[in-house]
Amino acid sequence: MMGTRVCSSAELVENQATRVLVDGVPIAVVKDSSGDIHAIGDTCTHGEISLSEGFVEGETLECWAHGSQFSLITGKPLNLPAYEPVPVFEVELIDGDVYIDPSVTKAIQ
Repeated sequence: MMGTRVCSSAELVENQATRVLVDGVPIAVVKDSSGDIHAIGDTCTHGEISLSEGFVEGETLECWAHGSQFSLITGKPLNLPAYEPVPVFEVELIDGDVYIDPSVTKAIQ
């Protein structure tokens, strides 16, 4: 894949989202408590709010404004008011650096 380098994995704070822009696409990058790194669309589908300002718990990212939680794995909303998923992007780690290509999304199941 080899997308765009967005940060070092060491720069990511566990259970905290970091907002990055890749080719103009806002993406929330999260290192969960098990050390896995996830990348999902940074805009809540309910209220056009930046998800990276929200709260990470387990494998979910919660929008701070209205409480919708999104799966870091599938991008699907887990509760209302959001009902549309956010995109989930492939993450590649190379020598400790995080690379994302916003044109490569994971299939939502």
